[in-house]
Amino acid sequence: MKVFFIVLLAAVLCMDSGSSLKCYSCKSKLSNSQCQETKNCSGKSMCKTEVIRLIGLFNIISKGCEPTCEADFQDFKVGNRNISCCGTDLCNTNAAGSVRSSYGMAAGISASVLWAFLNNRW
Repeated sequence: MKVFFIVLLAAVLCMDSGSSLKCYSCKSKLSNSQCQETKNCSGKSMCKTEVIRLIGLFNIISKGCEPTCEADFQDFKVGNRNISCCGTDLCNTNAAGSVRSSYGMAAGISASVLWAFLNNRW
């Protein structure tokens, strides 16, 4: 009987205690590279990523654990808001859109307008 309890105790001690979902977590960052902290979620959480793009020039990124998450997209006159949800470890690694591409697009548009202005001026 002692052997049975010793084997049972060893089996219980060797069992995995269970692992929680891991998500990237940050609040109101301007770059995805600034949002690399990980957090262990509690219960039946999901990873959530929220990206608010303002005037196409920059993004505000927030990530974290949420007990409930619903994907959503809202388009405003001055930008948009995109919410994405996922349920595997560190699945919210990428933010929708890229700050660098936004700056590149703004620079390209500015250069085109400047070129057209200077070209018509002469």
